[in-house]
Amino acid sequence: MAEPVFLYLVRHGLAEERGHAYPDDRLRPLTAEGVERMREEGKGLRALDVEFDEVLTSPFVRARQTAEALAGVYSRPPRVTDLPALGVDGSTDDVLDALGARTDGRSLALVGHAPDIGVLAARLIGARPALEFKKGAVCCIEVEALPSARAGSLRWFLTPRILRALGRRA
Repeated sequence: MAEPVFLYLVRHGLAEERGHAYPDDRLRPLTAEGVERMREEGKGLRALDVEFDEVLTSPFVRARQTAEALAGVYSRPPRVTDLPALGVDGSTDDVLDALGARTDGRSLALVGHAPDIGVLAARLIGARPALEFKKGAVCCIEVEALPSARAGSLRWFLTPRILRALGRRA
C-alpha cells in the first residue's frame, strides 16, 4: 500500500483592500500585518511538526507572499511553485488534474483564495458545502493517492488565531 499524501490547504493572509490602489487584483499584496501573521502561522505549523515537500500557490501576489512567508520559517525551506489552477480563474477540476499529474511529494501545501479553496477542501473529503476558510486558515487532508478515487480524511482545520498562538509558543 502506498504512503498517503497530506494536503495542507491554506487561504492567503490579510491583504490590502480592493480598490483604485490595486486596479489589477492579481497584484494586490498582503499587508505588513498579513505577512507577519503568516510567518507566525508558519511557526505554528512547524511546532505541529508539519513539513512540506513543496508549496503550490496561486500566482496572485497575496497568495505567493503567503506561500513564501510559510516556507520561510523552515531551516530548509520547501520550494514554492506557482500553480495557475489555484488562481481565481482556475477550477477545482483544474487543481485536481494538476495534482494528479504529479508523481512527487507526499506533503504539499496549496495556497489559494476563497471560496475556491473551501470548495476544493470539500471536494477532497467528499463533503457537499464548501468549507469556510478565514484568511490564513489551514486544513490538513489525507488522501490515499493523487489523484484519489476515494474521499480523503479531514485530519484537522485550524484558525489563524490558533496557529499564531502555537507559533508564538514555539
